[in-house]
Formats: sequence, C-alpha cells, structure tokens
Amino acid sequence: MAEPQVLGDLLGEGALGAAAATGPCLAGNRLNVDVYMDGCQQFFKLLETRREEVVQVEFLRLNCNENDITSTLSYIPLLKALKSLVLKGGHARDNVGACQRGLLTFLPQEFGQLRSLVHLDLSFNSFRFLPPCITELASLTSLLVCHNSLQGLPEDFSRLTKLTFFSAMKNQIRGLPRGMGELAALQTLDLSENELDTLPEEIGNLHSCTELDLSGNRLTGIPSSLGNLQSLQRLHLHSNLLVTVPASLARLPDLSRLDLQNNRLRAIPPEIQNSPFVHLRGNPLGEPEVPLQPDDSSLEELRTLSLAASEDRFTVTPEGCKVSLTCGLQFCFPRGAVTSSVTVCFQKCSPDPQWVKLKHHDILLSQVLELQPHGIEFQEEVQLWMPYAFTQSLREREVIIRTFSGQKWSDLRSKVEWKGKMRLVCCSVLHFSWFLVVSRLVVNECSVPKEGTLLFSTVNPNIKVTFPPGVTEEPRRVMLQVLPVSKEELMEITGDSETVASPLLSLSQNSTADFLQPIKIQLPLPPGITGLTLDRSRVHLLHGDWNAQNWNDITAQVVLEFTHLYALFEVTHFSWYWLCYTTTKAYISGIAREVYRRLRVNQVNFIALQRKKDPEQVLLQCTPKHKVDPVLKKLHDRYRGPEPSDVVEMFEGEQFFAAFERGIHIDADRPDCIDGRISFSFYSHLKNVKEVYITSEVDRKNKAVKGQVSFYRGAVPENVPEEATKKRKGPNSHWLATLPIKLPKLKPQGNELPSAKNGFSLPPLNLGSAETGYLTQSNLLGIAGRIGAEWQTIGLNLGFSYQQIQQIRYKNREDLSAQILDMLFSWAQQNQRTPDCIDRLISAMKESGRQDIADEIEAIISLGRQKYRESIQRVGLDRKGSAEDSAIATI
Repeated sequence: MAEPQVLGDLLGEGALGAAAATGPCLAGNRLNVDVYMDGCQQFFKLLETRREEVVQVEFLRLNCNENDITSTLSYIPLLKALKSLVLKGGHARDNVGACQRGLLTFLPQEFGQLRSLVHLDLSFNSFRFLPPCITELASLTSLLVCHNSLQGLPEDFSRLTKLTFFSAMKNQIRGLPRGMGELAALQTLDLSENELDTLPEEIGNLHSCTELDLSGNRLTGIPSSLGNLQSLQRLHLHSNLLVTVPASLARLPDLSRLDLQNNRLRAIPPEIQNSPFVHLRGNPLGEPEVPLQPDDSSLEELRTLSLAASEDRFTVTPEGCKVSLTCGLQFCFPRGAVTSSVTVCFQKCSPDPQWVKLKHHDILLSQVLELQPHGIEFQEEVQLWMPYAFTQSLREREVIIRTFSGQKWSDLRSKVEWKGKMRLVCCSVLHFSWFLVVSRLVVNECSVPKEGTLLFSTVNPNIKVTFPPGVTEEPRRVMLQVLPVSKEELMEITGDSETVASPLLSLSQNSTADFLQPIKIQLPLPPGITGLTLDRSRVHLLHGDWNAQNWNDITAQVVLEFTHLYALFEVTHFSWYWLCYTTTKAYISGIAREVYRRLRVNQVNFIALQRKKDPEQVLLQCTPKHKVDPVLKKLHDRYRGPEPSDVVEMFEGEQFFAAFERGIHIDADRPDCIDGRISFSFYSHLKNVKEVYITSEVDRKNKAVKGQVSFYRGAVPENVPEEATKKRKGPNSHWLATLPIKLPKLKPQGNELPSAKNGFSLPPLNLGSAETGYLTQSNLLGIAGRIGAEWQTIGLNLGFSYQQIQQIRYKNREDLSAQILDMLFSWAQQNQRTPDCIDRLISAMKESGRQDIADEIEAIISLGRQKYRESIQRVGLDRKGSAEDSAIATI
C-alpha cells in the first residue's frame, strides 16, 4: 500500500505546514471538516497522520454533499469517544438557490457501537427509513432527522429511553408507532410538515414533554389524551385540517401557547375560546358549513373547450363541459345542467361607479363580467372561476364574487383556489347575470338563538361578542367585521406618538329591533397597554353611526371593565365601536372621523408620458403612490415625460377626467370622451391607464406645441365623509393636477404620404359593416401613422409571407411610411369582404406588442356600433327582437 499523502502536502503548504493546516478543523476534541470542499479527504488524511488524536474526538461534523461521504461512514465507528455527530446535507445549492439534500440513505450497523453518542444530526439527507442502528444508541438524548424522506418510524423507536429532543420536521411520515408514548424523558417533539392524519392515544403518555409541534400535517382531530401532558407549555397545531379540539387542552396548567391557526374549526369549546394564549386566526369560526363541491373525479370525462382570444361564445349541451378562456376565466357545466343546447355569450365591461356600488372599505379586483342568457336557470349548479388582481396588501381581508340580480348586488359564497399558476376565486351559480370580484373586510357571522351564543373575529380572535340566554325572542343573523389601525397612521393623524388604539369593530344584524338584554363586547387593549399600567383618564370608547360620519365618546355612558389584556363593556344595539388611548380629549371624535376617512382613501400620483417613437401617443395613468416607481421603471424604455404629479387622495370608485389644454386636443372620437375630456374611474387594484392620440391645430412645421394635460375630479362615491366634501369646495375644488405635454416640431417629409413615383395609391375602402362598426380609410391612415419599424412583424401576423414582406420593402425602399401603407392597405383590400377581418387585425396588433393600437381599434368599432344603434332608434326602425339579437351578436 502506498504511503498516504500528508495533510500539509494536500493543502499545498508542505509537510512542515501540516500542523498549521489542521488547526482550523481539528481543535482539541473537536473535528469540523464540513466547511471544506474536500472535508472527507481531509478526514482520511488526519486519520492516517494523527490517528491517536482523531480517535479521541468527541465532536465530529462532515459534509454529506461530498461524493466520498459513503466511504467515510465505515471509519466513524472507530471514534469510540464520539458524543456529537453531525452528518448533514444542505451545503450545496441547486440552480435556483435551494439547498441540495445529502447523499446518505443508510448507516452501517456498526454505528450502534457508539455507546457515548448523545447528539446525532442527520438532517438534509435522503433517508426513506430510519437506520436500525440508531435504536441501538442507548445514550442518545438528541436526534434530528429533518428534511429527509422518512415514511415512518420503527416500532422499536421506544428503545431510545434517554431521548429528550427529537425533530423529524419536513418528512413524509404518515403514522407514529404506539411505543412513542414510552419515551418518558422526551421534552421536545417536532413532527411538523409531515403527512400525519391521526395520532395514537399513547402520545398522551409523554409526561415530560414541554413543546409539541404537529403543525403542517393532515390532522382532522387530536386525541383527548393530549390533556394528560401536564408539563406541556407550547402546542403547535396550525395549518392542519382540524374540525374539533378537546376542551381538556384548556386545563393544562403550564400551557402558554396553543396555536390553532389556519384549520377548519367552526366552533371550539368555550374554555379554549376564553384562554388568552390561544391563537385562532384563519378558521371559519361561526360560519355555516360549506356544501362540498362535486368530486373532481366525476368531472374528468366532461368535454373540454379552450376558446381563442377572439371568441366570445360557446355552446353547452346536456352532456356538460369544461370551458377555459385565454383571460383566465373557467367554467364547469355538470351533466344535466341544461336540458337542451344553450349558447353562452360573455363580455367584460368597465365598472361604472354609478352602477357598481362598493361598500365602505371594499376594493374592486376585476372588471365586470356579463354572462348571457340572463333568464335561463340551470338544473345543476355551474361552477365559475374568475381571475383577480392580487397583492400582499390584501391580508386580513377576504376575496368574494359579487353578482347583480337586476336590482342590487349581493355576495356569493366563494373560495380562492390555485389553478396552475393562477389564483382564481370560485363560486357556484344557478343562473347567469353580471359578476365581479371584490376584496372586503372579513365577515364573521352567526345565528343568535334564544339560548345565546358567542361570536368572535378570525382576524383578531381577541375580539369577542357574548350573547346571553334570552337576548332575543326570534333567531337573528349577526355580522362582525374588524378594521385594523396601525400606530403609524395614528401618529400621522394626531401628531402624538403615545396615541394607540384597538382595531375598529363593526357589528350589524338582519333585524331593526334592539336586543332584549345587554350584549357583552370584549376588545383587546391597545398595543403596549395593560390593565395594570393604563391610565383610565386616557381611555376613550367611541361609538360611530352606520356611515361612520358621526362619532361620539360614550366612555361615561357605559361601564368599562378592564382585565390584564382586555376591555369589556355592554351594549344593546349595533354599530361601530373603537377603543382609543390618548392624551387628546378635545377632538377625540374628530380623530375617529379622520382615522376612518384615512382608511378609505388612497394616495395616488398622476402620470402623463409620451411614446418615444410617436410623441402623439400619450399614456395617462393614475397610480397608487407605492406603485409609481415600479410603473415608471417598466415604461422607461418606451416612454418619456415629466415627473409624476404631487400626491392626491382618491376614494375607491371615484371618477376623474383628463383634459388636454393649451393648443392640444384628442385626435379621435372615443366613447370614453365626455365634452373633450377622457373619463376615468379610479380603482386601486385595477390598471387606471389609457393611451390616447393627440393633435394640434397649430402649424408644427415651424415650431413645437407646448401644451398640458390637467386632471379634474368628477362624481364621488356615496357617503363620502363630510370633511372630505368640505375640502372640495371653492374655485379649484375639481382640479387635481397638471402635467406638461409637448408636441415636437415636425420633421421635413416625416409624415408625408408616399409620392406617385412609388406607384402607390390608396384604394377607397371600409372594413366591417354599419351594424358591426366600420374602419374607414381615415381610420386606417391614422393606424398606419402610429405603426413604426414593427410593421414587418404586424404583416407576418396578418398572414403575409416572408417573401411578400421583402417585396414590399424593395418596392418602397428608403420610404418607411410607404412600406407601412402598402402593407396595411393591400391587406385591407384583400380582406375587406371577410367577416372577421377586424378581429384578425386586432389580434395581429396584440400579437405584435401593440396593445395600444388594438385598444384604439376596439374603441373605434364600439363607437361605430353605438352610433349605428342610435341612428336606427331615431328613424324608428328599432325592433325589440332584432335589438336583442344584435346585442348578443356584439358581445
């Protein structure tokens, strides 16, 4: 056998440097080689050169991502004095930065001879079963096998009688051996993020256990024997499927945290509800049982339809079908939903604030979806999935679908699902009408019987409402909503850093009668305040009317009781309530009004940018303040313009207008143009953006035109706070902001039409029809003027071959305008009798990245259809039947 290379030579420092090189990894009774790229090789060399020191090592760490780790295992049992052994993976990362698991799948049986071993860490490896030798380690007190692929634990696991700490988080464990309960010394047990659906009763015999983590499993229930764990201090059960928990948990003497968040608890024992250490957020407490949706397996055989972007209808037969739209909409019509074939038509509409009435603190997350026919009622419930605008700011809120019956909007029972990479909200309906997606404050509701009941918030479970027996003669429905208030918002409004407050509480019911007995309300004390430290003179309980326009300090009118964490009081009717702790007394009601108003408004900036290649194309946008920088960064390559406007406050659903002034006006007849102004409706989570084309009557051959765009308020939502209305009075009450717009001086021959020498002339033509809307020669000229070097891509998407594009280029060489006109008008002439020619033109623009032109064409067509209908009505040719057919045809 050849003489092994010494460690000094291995590290490139020569034999004399061996001692110095081993210093960092072998220090006394510790050997740490997991930090070296070739740690296993260094272990071999040390074992050869300093064997006597290595076999006395008590603490050893190795990197299990090394290829030599398997051959290293057989040498480890030589270290008889070993007390702590760390064989972890996770030292390498994949292409996306995730930790790679180690190579270990087994341990030699000789590992069982390590009688002194008390700590073993095998995390981030590839074990599917716990090696049998581990249960031979009689001295083991700490065992970690996190981030492996363990399917279960051996039946003789109970042989580890000295074990005090065991962590097997992030595995695939489906069940536990009954012998688990025999681990009398076990103090910490972490089985989180596994696949447990049941627990053995014997787990209640772990009398020394102080912390038990079972979160992230599939548990629907837990054994009552957990109430025997008298030493338990922390019990983590969040993110399971629990529908019930035993009341005995509330009687554990040392329990300081019981985490039941994100389960399926609709009701829990009163003993647990009243415990301050219980965390219940994310449970459907007090909500009625949601009927199960049809099993997806029964729908697998349904016919599947995938509609193209230009399609706006499909046919449903009694056999049922699944339908997917490119915009993300999905439908599922079960068998028997219709008795005969039905054609379903759909369209998306912009939300009109005069029609879409949002409630206080609602946020609109989608456009309005109209589904026809309206009158038909389905025999089976049809499932509808709608995409919506999602952001992290929607925490502590819920997403629902709202529908319009023809008289009013009402909320549907909805749930959020992931479909592939899309987040959708789903509901079931029996008829079609108008639908939209809204984010609202979480609603907790319950039915109050004669016997009384308890209702509390899932957003803040410390907010509770207790209904005593005899509170009502007839059952009534009660709703609870919570509106959090941050300390930063209070500081900005009051200027007092010591002002703190509880969340705002809204209570409502489906009856106009007061309750027969007082209702007890529990509110958490404001942050940083306890019952032992509070100054009663600084506590104010405020009551607001339904619209929160008027607030009154009712502190002197109720009996306020304080515990260490809560304030309790009684009421007989419902509305808004707020607990505030402040040194301010004179304007406390005004503070409440301002806080409520601030929580409804959005701080926004206006943007006006011109396309670099076409300054006549202007992008107008109203953007929430925190989104301005990302929006500008995204638009920087294609647009230029002035800095955004100053910050302005806007309500959700508020209307505003953009007007071009000082020699500049809009260069098109648009349906959203009112008295020369572009109309907008502000919705904080939708894209409040429009692209318009502008022109000027001023001769630009000799000079540029320096104009501006100004933004003005329009109609505001109902029930705007009185203070906000007052601020809008005066000569400039409607003005919001003004930004400069400049139309540059025209370049010579820059926009001239091609001359006769090119042999090109414009044929007279119109695309479309009077009923569906025309694109005239003038419209096509305007479209051509907005196309640039991308005309070849547009031509290919319109169906031209590559050779035809090259011929147009050669025919009109050195004249870009002629190339564009030749391509567009030759295509129009060839396709003017094709029924879907306008749809093809719109699709080609979208596919070529010119969504702005596609939107402009759609606006022209829509306006043409509208004018055609108005002319028919004026001459008395409109008939009800044909109007309905036309309406369906133009969806």
